[in-house]
Amino acid sequence: MVMLGFTIDAVPVTIMEARNFISAREMLTDGNWILTTMNGEARYQKPPLPTWITAFFGMLFGIKSVLALRWSALLFLASIGISTYLLSKTLELGKSHSLINGFVVLSSFYVIGIIIEAPWDIYAHGFMLMALYQLYIMLKNEKTSIVQSLLFVIFLAGSVLSKGPVSLYVLFLSFVIAYAIAFKLKGNLLHFLKLISLLIFGIVLGGWWYFYVRIADPETFTAIASKETSNWSSYNVRPFYYYWSFFVQSGIWTIAAFVSLLYPYMKSRVSNLKAYRFSFFWTIIAVILLSVIPEKKSRYLMPVLIPLAINIGFYIDYLIREFKNLKDIRETIPVYIQFGLIGIVGFLFWVFGFFLGSVLTGWVLMRFIILSIILLCISILLFKNLKTKKIKNAFYLLICFIMSVGFVGLPLSKIQVQEDYKPVSELINTNIPLYSLNYVSPEAIYHFGDKIPKLKTEEGLIIPAEREFNLLIGNENLEDIKELSELYHIVFIATYDLNTAQKDTRAHRSRLVNKMYRLSRKE
Repeated sequence: MVMLGFTIDAVPVTIMEARNFISAREMLTDGNWILTTMNGEARYQKPPLPTWITAFFGMLFGIKSVLALRWSALLFLASIGISTYLLSKTLELGKSHSLINGFVVLSSFYVIGIIIEAPWDIYAHGFMLMALYQLYIMLKNEKTSIVQSLLFVIFLAGSVLSKGPVSLYVLFLSFVIAYAIAFKLKGNLLHFLKLISLLIFGIVLGGWWYFYVRIADPETFTAIASKETSNWSSYNVRPFYYYWSFFVQSGIWTIAAFVSLLYPYMKSRVSNLKAYRFSFFWTIIAVILLSVIPEKKSRYLMPVLIPLAINIGFYIDYLIREFKNLKDIRETIPVYIQFGLIGIVGFLFWVFGFFLGSVLTGWVLMRFIILSIILLCISILLFKNLKTKKIKNAFYLLICFIMSVGFVGLPLSKIQVQEDYKPVSELINTNIPLYSLNYVSPEAIYHFGDKIPKLKTEEGLIIPAEREFNLLIGNENLEDIKELSELYHIVFIATYDLNTAQKDTRAHRSRLVNKMYRLSRKE
């Protein structure tokens, strides 16, 4: 929360976030809490728990506040760090070692990125990790206490109600298999029957929404479920080895992650071999489980980064204990690269100011100068501690580096907005109703602040009751507007472009560009 809780609104709302925010808004404005909607249409692709939580924050702090709407996801990001720390402690790792594991997972690239790219994931995996912490205690103690059983069921249900069986498959199944390999499943038959009963109860409790919607709106639910299921085998199909570079998703920990996965090298260097075997197999099995599914996306790897963080922690802990004694260049070079590259970036950050030119004025210039000074100081200290081989200090300086970039530097991402940027939100204050022809991006609907009804439906073209209205269409639909020319005078008004990235870059999205026309009924 310290790193991003006051600055994360600098990042534009993504398509997945927009869908969640719109559904949350319509929960508050239309009361669609169970039969969830987006732009007035059924939205059953995702369970509602993350949207309920988002709507609650919107109710407290304002549905227009991007910062407030993202706070709940940030809280679940923090929960993953806390759960990782607690699980590490239960694995009989030291307090310092466990703290390192928590910081590694919180600073891993895709663990942070997922809170805006696919907000449902952080809730599903956050709840599941809480459940797995309770499960680990019950497996270790070979008994099911009332409190731990209750918490396990609640957190498991929360995960299912956040993104269905996704986390059950990736995190839960790989956890159980890894536990069986590393620690063996101990206990009598009654103990395991109780655990299985708790598992079933949690799944059923979390699945009530699916049963309700299936009964309340069977036709729509079936159509959506059929489409979602078909995507698993026909959409974004990638080869089995697509995830083999998964450790890169840890971002700044890429080199440490790679080394930590070298089992023959690490097994004689870790402080707790059984715990290391557990995190190693948990990571590898999770990757294998994801690899066998035809549909693959980089963001699906996010839950793998949780056990990988524990794995990385074993390597960092080893370096803290033994780096001063290492003589083999094959062991020391990766360490200098791991920390040195970040140090170089921080040391030379001020150079980027020459490329920003006239943009650096006023508060932007002040923020840039402050960040440059902070990163320069961190880099100098980082190099100093590398020279004296104090890896623990170097590790926490790296954490300070990341926190500084998030807290001070993230708002600088707003400074270079392409010249054609024009938000749809400008239209909310006009008295003329706004429609879309067929498709308008979720980002545009969210920024508008209200529904944008479609004129084209499966039944045909809807003719609005108003004699004059505005029509928003994407570039790909320009020809379709001719159908309305017999009934209306059509005048082009403006192009609304939500892209902040320049047109010649890969980040520029055509779906964020819409043209608006004024239509007036012919006499």
